[in-house]
Amino acid sequence: MRLILAPMEGVVDAQMRQLLTGLGGYDLCVTEFVRVTEQKLPAKVFYRLCPELANDGKTASGTPVRVQLLGQSPEWLSLNAMTAIELGSPGIDLNFGCPAKTVNKSRGGAVLLKEPELIYQIVKAVREAVPSQYPVSAKIRLGYEDTNQTLEIADAVAQANASELTVHARTKKDGYRAPAYWGWIAKIRQHVTLPVIANGEIWDRESLKQCQEQSGAEQFMVGRGAVATPNLGAVLKTATAKMSWNDVLSLLIHFAQQPIDEKNTIYYPSRTKQWFSYLKLSYPQANDLFRQIRILKDRDAILNELERAQN
Repeated sequence: MRLILAPMEGVVDAQMRQLLTGLGGYDLCVTEFVRVTEQKLPAKVFYRLCPELANDGKTASGTPVRVQLLGQSPEWLSLNAMTAIELGSPGIDLNFGCPAKTVNKSRGGAVLLKEPELIYQIVKAVREAVPSQYPVSAKIRLGYEDTNQTLEIADAVAQANASELTVHARTKKDGYRAPAYWGWIAKIRQHVTLPVIANGEIWDRESLKQCQEQSGAEQFMVGRGAVATPNLGAVLKTATAKMSWNDVLSLLIHFAQQPIDEKNTIYYPSRTKQWFSYLKLSYPQANDLFRQIRILKDRDAILNELERAQN
């Protein structure tokens, strides 16, 4: 089984990628999206979103990190894809699934699901620009408002010679509401020949098994579940037990102790509170502790509460 840590805008950054891959189980990570407009982006943009480029394109624990691009211009996406490869990315991922309104308004992400021909042109241009030894993957949803074009969208990616396709088994309209329609992944797998990665509503071994049965997939991508249960990669890959709440507290404390840019002192408090919104989905104990830290704005004050909870 191959397991991939999903790109989650504003959630799974380099620091979170290292924390989660350090716990084991993941074969690949995909970065938050690099927004491509009509320009060739400077290297600093790629290093900011993917500092792992300075480490041979891998997290400190050795998990490869693939740069993800988002945009609507085949020409500019292909040029920036080459920049990412030249800087050390082990491949390129193309985002056709982001449901954010601000992204869709600027003709990026899931809104392109309305235009399978443009998806084809983008994937084709990037695939032709990137040397063949580097994978070019694409992530899609089942459609924008409905599933009328699902197979056409998947076919556009396949016909453009993408290396693999990740399917978030919901439409843009569905957002992140359960359920995920894993049966559609089975239909896509029957329709295209490239490898298909299943994504959506995988929270534990039980939901993984259900996804396997309904989709027939052998490769999986996890997002929210990975943040809600920090060692989900090992749970799914090696049947490791779900980490205890006390171990989660230790991880949160470790997170707090990491060096941060002093110019961005709000980073840790805001990201910790955001992380708690996911932890509450998996650990009931997170609810009470979150009530204690939600009004705190200082890293040391939050760290004190975490250490007090652990003692």
